Amino acid sequence: MRILIVEDEARIRAFLARAFEAEGFGVDVVGDGDQGLARALTGRYDLVILDLLLPGLSGLEALRELNRERSDLPVLILSARSDLPIKLRSFELGAVDYVAKPFSLDELLARARVQLRRARVTEDNTEIRVGHLVLDLARRQARVGDSVADLSDREFRLLHFLMQHVGEVISRERLLSEVWGYDFDPRSNVVDVCVRRLRRRLGPDAPIETVRNAGYRAAA
Repeated sequence: MRILIVEDEARIRAFLARAFEAEGFGVDVVGDGDQGLARALTGRYDLVILDLLLPGLSGLEALRELNRERSDLPVLILSARSDLPIKLRSFELGAVDYVAKPFSLDELLARARVQLRRARVTEDNTEIRVGHLVLDLARRQARVGDSVADLSDREFRLLHFLMQHVGEVISRERLLSEVWGYDFDPRSNVVDVCVRRLRRRLGPDAPIETVRNAGYRAAA
């Protein structure tokens, strides 16, 4: 599996490249946002590790474009910015995980492996069905009747989790933990924003119910 590291500090770039290569991964490195975006859009990568404070195109701008053009490509943020607003903005723009500097190499490797395992979607046309909603795991698409919607990584994972627990009311806190994979202020509305995007993509017949003061449910 191949990883793209977008990091402007040469010492950290070299350190990360050696670490991931020692784990058996193919690694490419670039030092600015413009090159990082260009390589991510044209190369065959399984994961991007992206700094936010980059020369040229900022990490958030690159993340926004990647989410628009390559929503299937997981992006893990590695940044000295550790404040909650920038974390939330990163997740809203499509990041799958966030590691703050200074970081533990073991933790970063473990988080990267989790995302790489998730990225290994079977090539078989495996589907999950809930009523008239069909989730195609290979194509990362949802179908409701004749309508087909391509999903971002976060939308796909949220819908997948709800459909795996059909009929069960899932709290926002559990969705944050299971889908976003991190802890933060429970007053954040990132889950609600993602659900609204899903409903717009899937249309009015999407079987995603809001259970007041409790969470969300995929209705059978």
